[in-house]
Amino acid sequence: MFKKILIANRGEIALRIIRTCREMGIKTVAVYSTADRESLHVKFADEAICIGPAPSKESYLNIPRIISAAEITNADAIHPGYGFLSENATFSRVCQEYGIKFIGATPEMIDAMGDKATAKATMIAAGVPCVPGSDGIIEDYDEALKLAKKIGYPVMLKATAGGGGRGMRVCHDDASFEKGWKDAKQEAGAAFGNDALYLEKFVEEPRHIEIQIVGDQYGKVCHLSERDCSIQRRHQKLMEETPSPIITPELRQKMGEAAIKGAASIKYEGAGTIEFLVDKHGNFYFMEMNTRIQVEHPITEEVTDFDLIKEQIKVAAGVPISGRNYEPKLYALECRINAEDPGNGFRPSPGKITNLHLPGGHGVRIDSHVYAGYTIPPNYDSMIAKVIVTAQSREEVLIRMKRALQEFVIDGIKTTIPFHIRMMDDPGFKAGQFTTKYLENWDFSGL
Repeated sequence: MFKKILIANRGEIALRIIRTCREMGIKTVAVYSTADRESLHVKFADEAICIGPAPSKESYLNIPRIISAAEITNADAIHPGYGFLSENATFSRVCQEYGIKFIGATPEMIDAMGDKATAKATMIAAGVPCVPGSDGIIEDYDEALKLAKKIGYPVMLKATAGGGGRGMRVCHDDASFEKGWKDAKQEAGAAFGNDALYLEKFVEEPRHIEIQIVGDQYGKVCHLSERDCSIQRRHQKLMEETPSPIITPELRQKMGEAAIKGAASIKYEGAGTIEFLVDKHGNFYFMEMNTRIQVEHPITEEVTDFDLIKEQIKVAAGVPISGRNYEPKLYALECRINAEDPGNGFRPSPGKITNLHLPGGHGVRIDSHVYAGYTIPPNYDSMIAKVIVTAQSREEVLIRMKRALQEFVIDGIKTTIPFHIRMMDDPGFKAGQFTTKYLENWDFSGL
């Protein structure tokens, strides 16, 4: 087992990793930018090293500085958390070269799954259901238009290097396809330096369902059921739940088996998710694979009583997984609390927290790195806390979440708490009848 782990991340996920390491008797090293000097992950780690100024490219994305910090502190492993360098094949490869264990996917696995077109081809070869579309990148417009007509509208153009909804266009006819092709290429080129596109059938009334998987170094993979991540705004998740209101035991088994098959095909090591789109008929299609821990991993932990961070560390150290597939025993919901103003287009709201009261009680978990007097910097992702509640039924979960949110006091900044409270009373959400497009026409006024 590792003696010391450097955490190449910040905020709540860094603190989450520190907690598990302490329980495992493993020393921790926090790295931080000058903007994060007062963050709790810096205060609670055994050691802390400043790796640069506030901009991410000069600190949390600076591979030489992170490796230097690991060498100076004699860390024998690095946990990347999520975001930043967690799915960076170069970082994983550099860790290998310096004899430091990267607690995550190998460079080969990240390369195989990081490019959407390559990932789709890999999953098709493994027999995992995929959305009909082009065989990888499609370069010629006339060829793309011909394929769109063959598949049948609506279709979606996607940037192969895309993310966060950029470089994506839905096309309903020939005219919108021509405009979508030009717009998607221009946006993708500007955002990613790569304007390559691929084409898929557009799945109508989709649900975003992901399957949590864990694989070890010996070729064994298991799944820990699903998470429903359909409540999104501009392709950014706002809340997640498990089990999904639309997933039957039979569909869960099929999707779990498909996820295991996909992960096993690349001999996947570590925690990860296979993400699917599920249509109104119960058909499911591979969307992408995340080769890292997810923001929403706590809800899976709560319903399966399984520490995913501990499993990541054990797998990286060469410990075999149990190989047992897990079924949810309870219901859980996570609300992401962001420093944003939901009544003003979710505009970022950094600043000093003047007063803070965290909710508690049975079945309530808070993952956060903030405290009264803490100043939220404007340089990073706006998520400042996650409220996770667990109960015996979905109805109880919604009641408990509303109660917990009403107890949550954060003064000095705007947050998404009012949005989440309103969602708990939303008829469509309460009935489990929503898609990834649910919030497009939702009323955010008065929040």
